[in-house]
Amino acid sequence: MVRLHYIFLIILVLLGSCGTQEQRSESWKDGPLRHASPVSQGFSSERLDRIDSLFQRYIDRGEIAGATAVVARRGKIVYYKSTGYDDLDNRVPLEKDAIFRVASQTKGITTVAVMLLYEEGLFTLKEPVSKFLPGFRNPVVLESFNNKDSSYTTRPAKREITIHDLLTHRSGYCYPGSGGEAVSAIYAKLGLTGGIPNRNTTLKEEMQKIAGAPLAHEPGEKYSYGLSTDILGYLVEVLSGQTLEEFFRTRICDPLGMEDTWFCLPEEKHDRLMNLYTDDPSGDGISKFTDGLVDFPKTKGIYFSGGGGLSSTALDFAIFQQMLLNGGEYNGVRLLGRKTIDMMRNNQIGEQPSGSLYIPGHPDK
Repeated sequence: MVRLHYIFLIILVLLGSCGTQEQRSESWKDGPLRHASPVSQGFSSERLDRIDSLFQRYIDRGEIAGATAVVARRGKIVYYKSTGYDDLDNRVPLEKDAIFRVASQTKGITTVAVMLLYEEGLFTLKEPVSKFLPGFRNPVVLESFNNKDSSYTTRPAKREITIHDLLTHRSGYCYPGSGGEAVSAIYAKLGLTGGIPNRNTTLKEEMQKIAGAPLAHEPGEKYSYGLSTDILGYLVEVLSGQTLEEFFRTRICDPLGMEDTWFCLPEEKHDRLMNLYTDDPSGDGISKFTDGLVDFPKTKGIYFSGGGGLSSTALDFAIFQQMLLNGGEYNGVRLLGRKTIDMMRNNQIGEQPSGSLYIPGHPDK
């Protein structure tokens, strides 16, 4: 598995205040994020500077090329900086408004999209996803796997996969590489990826592939981080009649003022897309990641991965996180109700186990 090296850090602090009644009020929730001096928000500038020092150590050790961080409290930004380089070879500094491929941070926005439709009464969380996506009807569970020829047997699942299973990553669908050797081999046969968009296919086509894969475990019995959120992205498309890109833009990004969050970046923003770095093949430090899909944010297409396809900035994601901290509202725009946000914050899976499942017939333990 390729390891990509970048840091995209947002720290939003929502704490009680010990100041005046005016300071303790929540009027700051009514406006957009604004810059303020650290001391005015109870921070030490000297200690915030340790973020610079920490990132610089990572850069000096050759572990990352650069990093961007935002720290905010009570709607006030007290730290917003970039450290290091966008291009190590040419010593091009990393700008703080650089656009990152935010990978699995996409999942948070997809989840909000799903809950917007939930609040509109289009489904209940306990309903089977197959009610809306028939291809996922009658799922099967992986029972045995032959390591020699990658053949396998399955058994019918005990029940259907619910929307709640998908939201809590208990559907049984993993990521290639995260569900053990058997799952990885089967996913490879089916042409399933880890969510990096291939613009030559459609979301519907990719979901048909996923629906044809066996589950790594019974629905609801185990936490397995994986492709569940991609399925939810397709559910949003089917229920809304919009592409996931259109839904994000019209229902979330534009209302919140997230101008730099896109599946397919507008051409005028291409030059702000940061370079990616990974382990150098020599084993010494890092080098640019030049895989053919690395420029997917610059490529027009119709496959929008709800699990990992977005690109964004640290500031845009600070806005999104502030909306969640505010109980579903930001700058006068309410996306979700407070009760919905409270439900999203609560532990939904208890003490259920996680990790790959042992399948008879293959060597994973």
